[in-house]
Amino acid sequence: MTPGMLERRWGRIVNIVSTSVRQPIDGLLLSSSLRPGVIGFTRSVARELAKHNVLINSILPGSILTDRTREVVGERSRAKGVSIEAALAEKSAEIPMGRLGDPREVGDAAAFLCSERASYITGEALAVDGGLIRGI
Repeated sequence: MTPGMLERRWGRIVNIVSTSVRQPIDGLLLSSSLRPGVIGFTRSVARELAKHNVLINSILPGSILTDRTREVVGERSRAKGVSIEAALAEKSAEIPMGRLGDPREVGDAAAFLCSERASYITGEALAVDGGLIRGI
């Protein structure tokens, strides 16, 4: 939040968090513990900034095909003795849409939340996860 946004009475803030705020990931104790705090902060600040037309939301990316995902899947594939392609296919099978997300899809969600089309959305946590999160 910047003073400039308050002065202009217009601003958009988008936090990139993780689906782990709704569905903790095994082995990521610290991350799965701290990220929900970002969501609580977002909701609290959103209420304070809304009257200034400064909107704050979060995006919760699921399994997105990034360099980091390729690295982690590569490590797992070597440990299991399977190809990276097989490990990616296994990971994709866990997602209802049957594929990993494209980084552009996260960017598109951020662009939407920063646009005038999202002018009545604040304090939300938008999952970009292909239907992965099971919780309500």
